[in-house]
Amino acid sequence: MNVRTAVALAAATLLLHGCIWAPGQHMSTSNMMRSADESSRVDIVPITPKQLAMDRAAENAAAIAPELLAYKPESYRIGAGDTLYITVWDHPELTSPAGPQQQTLANGRLVRSDGTLFYPYVGELKVSGLTIEELRKAISDKLAKYVEKPQVDVNVIGYGSQRVTVQGAFIKTDPQPITAIPTTLSQALGVAVINTEQANLSGLVLSRDGHDYHIDLDALNSSKAMAQDVYLKPGDRLFLPYNDRHEAYVIGEVNRPTALPFKTTDLTLTQALGRAGGLNQSTSKGKAVYVIRGIENLENAKGTVYQLDARSPDAFLLADQFKVKPGDVVFVGPAGVTRWNRFLSQLLPLSGIISSAADASYNLGHN
Repeated sequence: MNVRTAVALAAATLLLHGCIWAPGQHMSTSNMMRSADESSRVDIVPITPKQLAMDRAAENAAAIAPELLAYKPESYRIGAGDTLYITVWDHPELTSPAGPQQQTLANGRLVRSDGTLFYPYVGELKVSGLTIEELRKAISDKLAKYVEKPQVDVNVIGYGSQRVTVQGAFIKTDPQPITAIPTTLSQALGVAVINTEQANLSGLVLSRDGHDYHIDLDALNSSKAMAQDVYLKPGDRLFLPYNDRHEAYVIGEVNRPTALPFKTTDLTLTQALGRAGGLNQSTSKGKAVYVIRGIENLENAKGTVYQLDARSPDAFLLADQFKVKPGDVVFVGPAGVTRWNRFLSQLLPLSGIISSAADASYNLGHN
């Protein structure tokens, strides 16, 4: 959390507290609601069953882009860098010019960088962009002048023209070839092997044709409605970010103010408060829990403050269903007066710890 973010957080919290400078004041929900007008920098949203249902519907709708699901691979097209094995039945001199005792690869024919290859009695042939069936027919037609009713078969024994790039929090980041058998997203992730200790599973980015598609793997795997897989396209790039700077922060009237790293999207408000040691019973009295979201964009757009009335009988149930997101600040308000300098004294040490931890993680990851 940098100074700019800290200042923005301070401004948001000042707004929440209303007349916090004056001693003897309590946090007033009614004042907060009145402050959420057109000139306010935050929108106040109570955490209710209706709000939770709306959030779940939005998550399901945004789990994966429809255009990714709609893409269906075409037949494989040969390209420069592919190695072909061309069989002409009953003519071993054409099929295995290096000798039948040699390995198949030794008798393969590499497609040159200009997309051509040479074949006996056929000569130079432009093969780049052709399907396997189209090439088979082209060779058969040309050989028919020299061989009676040639029986030709074409196989790709080395795929080198089309690849998917894999980067980020994977164990194996070698480019993966696109083959005649379509490659799916789940297959590519399985080959790359996700580094589950360091990966941010909610932040996968699939880059295609100049567009970045964000895919929440955790939500995708847990959603029965989105069980369909995605076919990958030649030139696709998969980037899975690390979770070293992917955190939420719990501050205020809790026993252990802390930064919480993310691996999945399953961190609930109950879990966040639990990892912070729970509410400070002597000061919080369970009156006010806020989740401040969008602080980093306060200069250009409104942030959102989700409010949980912890005195409600449904509070624990609602908190257990409300998902905390990276960058959120969970703030537990005091029962009585909390002066601004007290809040600042809580905020600044935490921001220093967060910055030090983030720098240490970054340095370790790049040494």
